[in-house]
Amino acid sequence: MGKSVKQKPPAKPKKQRKPKKRLVTAKDTEGPRQPPPLAIRPAEEVLHRLWSVVMSRRDADPAASHSARLLSRGTAKVAQKFGEEAVECLIEAVAGNQAAVIAESADVLYHLIVLWVASGITPNEVWDELKRREGISGIAEKASRARNLPVAFGLRTTKIP
Repeated sequence: MGKSVKQKPPAKPKKQRKPKKRLVTAKDTEGPRQPPPLAIRPAEEVLHRLWSVVMSRRDADPAASHSARLLSRGTAKVAQKFGEEAVECLIEAVAGNQAAVIAESADVLYHLIVLWVASGITPNEVWDELKRREGISGIAEKASRARNLPVAFGLRTTKIP
């Protein structure tokens, strides 16, 4: 009898490697680079809840509620505080401090909602305006607003384009 030849077990199939993901650059696509899709979060719901909380604090004790304290000072003071928070957010953005921009953005949104409450505006009115603007060129939309600016205190206001 001859020598038995030992057979090798069949080779395991090689695992297919997934191609490495890489960032798509402007060179890879035609036109401007598009941001990656965002996970949809119920932001509208969160802002509605915050608006509801601020609304519920309108008549609360200003010593016990920051929202009540702001609202008790009047719309002009609320608007001033909103502006201060917006400037703080801008400063952090220019400095490139992403964590601070996130924190300041939350402050801006809170103070914007307080301003809505002080001004008698509901979130749905803002959402409706945003929906109205969907699909309209920003340039065309801004041009239409320039012709239809409300007259305030007998003066037509102007904004930097």
